[in-house]
Amino acid sequence: MNTSRRATLALALAVSTGFVAAAFAPLASAQSVADIKKKGEITIGMLVDFPPYGTTNAQNQPDGYDADVAKLLAKEWGVKANIVPVTGPNRIPFLLTNKVDLLVASLAVTPERAKQVQFSQPYAAATIVLYGKTGAAIKSAADLKGVRVGVARASTQDVAVTKAAPEGTEIRRFDDDASAMQALISGQVDAIGCSITVAAQIAQRVPANTFENKFTLVQQAMGIAMRPGQDELLKNVNDFIAKNTANGELNKLYQKWLKSDFPKFQ
Repeated sequence: MNTSRRATLALALAVSTGFVAAAFAPLASAQSVADIKKKGEITIGMLVDFPPYGTTNAQNQPDGYDADVAKLLAKEWGVKANIVPVTGPNRIPFLLTNKVDLLVASLAVTPERAKQVQFSQPYAAATIVLYGKTGAAIKSAADLKGVRVGVARASTQDVAVTKAAPEGTEIRRFDDDASAMQALISGQVDAIGCSITVAAQIAQRVPANTFENKFTLVQQAMGIAMRPGQDELLKNVNDFIAKNTANGELNKLYQKWLKSDFPKFQ
C-alpha cells in the first residue's frame, strides 16, 4: 500500500472513529445551570424505597427528605422539579446515560463511586449511633465493657459495634432493627447500635428522656451526584448546599424527616 493511500485510510478511520465516539458520548456531558433553566425543569433521580430519605406519599408521589431537597433546589433555580424514581442498582446508570440530570438519591460517597460520578459536598448522612439509657455512663466505645449491646444481625451497625467494642462487651444480635428496638425498650439490653431514624422512632414510643444518643459509631456522608466534568454544575450545587446549610433550611428538613439536627461534617 502506497503512502498516500495509507494516509487517506488513516484519515478516514480517524473521522469515522470521531463520529462513533460522538455518537456514544453523553448527550449532556457539559450541561450547565443555564441549560437547565432554558429547559425549564430539572430531572432528578431519587430512591422511593428508603424512608425517611425517599418514600411515596398518599398520592403515590415521591416524598421524603431527598424529595424536599430536590424541590428546594429546583425552586432556587426557578425550574420545575421532575423527580424520577430510581433503584439502588440503576441510579448511577440512569445518571450516566442522561436519563436524569442529577441524583438526590441517598448515594453514599465512596472512592469507588467517585470514579464514576462527581459528588457534591454532603447534603445528608447515614448516621449510626450507640443509643442507650439516659444517664448511663457511656461516652465512648471504651465504656462498653460489660454492657449488653443489641444490634440487627449482619447490619452496618453490627459491623460498627463489633469493630469498636472492647473485649468484654456483650453483643446480642437480633433478626432486625425492630427486634433490637424492642429488646432495648424491654430492658433485655442496655443499649443498641442503630440509625438515628430508629432512635427517633424509639423516642416517640417511650417517656421523654428515657434514652439518648451516647456517641456516633459511623457517619456515612451522602452527596448529590452528577456526571464527571460538570464543574459549573458542581459549583452551583455546592453553593446551594452551603447556602441552605448556613440559613438553616437543610436543618429544618432534617428535623422534619429524621427528627435530628443536620449533621456536622469535617
